Order: sequence, then structure tokens, then C-alpha cells
Amino acid sequence: MFLKKKDFSTSTGSPEFLIVGLGNPGKDYEMTRHNAGFLTLDHLSVELDTDITKLKNKALYADVSINSHRCLLIKPQTFMNNSGEAVRDFAKFYKIPPEKIIVIFDDISLPCGKLRIRRKGTDGGHNGIKSIIYHLNSDNFPRIKIGVGQKPHPDFNLADWVLSTFKKDEMEQLKAAISKACEVLPLMLDGEIDKAMNKANEKGAGY
Repeated sequence: MFLKKKDFSTSTGSPEFLIVGLGNPGKDYEMTRHNAGFLTLDHLSVELDTDITKLKNKALYADVSINSHRCLLIKPQTFMNNSGEAVRDFAKFYKIPPEKIIVIFDDISLPCGKLRIRRKGTDGGHNGIKSIIYHLNSDNFPRIKIGVGQKPHPDFNLADWVLSTFKKDEMEQLKAAISKACEVLPLMLDGEIDKAMNKANEKGAGY
């Protein structure tokens, strides 16, 4: 489904899509729940035989082709709460509208390993999404939510929970969700969001 690196030269013109994975930079945060977006892009970069290592606009990025769509994979390096700064700057420079910015991020309201796709919407209490909405002045961007599980009890500190690491059994569920996210992404790029939603809801490993 993916075009390999040797085919990237066939993609011409300016980037058509931004694919943004949210997370916090640094080894201390690498495997935390809040980094589900980063982890998804890391998996995608392996599928595409590329590295997300170029630095621009306070983000690491890679220029890739997926289903003949030229895309930029973006990992903001500003820490979660200021993710919108990088997204805004890339969108402005390449003149990419919100509806062609796909954001992948963690969702504590979903069981670990569950996927949910939305065309647009509010921030739902997620600070990274809140920042993107603020800096784009729009909530009209599609998103892939990666379930990371709810807090173990209501009094558990939210920041401590999203910055906690996955348990062994949760890692298997997370891997399944990430693989599924990478499967549905090309459908979203082709404008087949309904099909992507249906595929995301299919039961399988990790669900």
C-alpha cells in the first residue's frame, strides 16, 4: 500500500498533506502514553524506509510519498502543550489547509489499543490538540486517536497517567493499534474517511 523510498522522486510539486504525530521529545518520554503519536510516526517511517530526522519549524520531519500523495511526517519538538506552533508554521509555509492536516495522538477516553477517527472536532481536553486548534484558528482537521487507557481511578493525577509507560500487555495492544493506524492512513489521504473509520472499527489483535 505504501510507496517505497526509491519511488519518492516520482512525487512532484509541493507537499499535499501534513501528517502530525504528537508527543514529547527526549528519551524520558519515549515510551509514555502521551507519545502514541510519535510512536505511530516512527512505525510509519519504518514502513516507508525513511527517517524523521530533518529539523525545521521546531519539528523533526520527513518528506515522503504515500499512495502518490506527497506528505510531510511531522514530530513537533516544542513539548505537547505548544505543538500547534510547528503545525501552524508548516501549514503556512506550504499553504496546506486544515482539512489536509492529519493529526495522530493519544486518547485516554479509549481503551488501550482502540482506534477512533474523526473528521474534525473540539480538543476534548487534549492540550496538544488545543494548541493546534488555537494556532490554526480551526478545528477542521482530521485526526486518528490512539487509545491509551483510562486513569486507574478518578483521583489519579492526569499528568502522571499520560506520562506513565505502557505495561507489557498494553504494549501488544498499542502495537496492534499503531499498525491499524498505518493501514487506514492511505484511505484518509485518498479521501475515503468513511472506509478508514470502518476499518479502524474492525476487531482484531489488540481490540
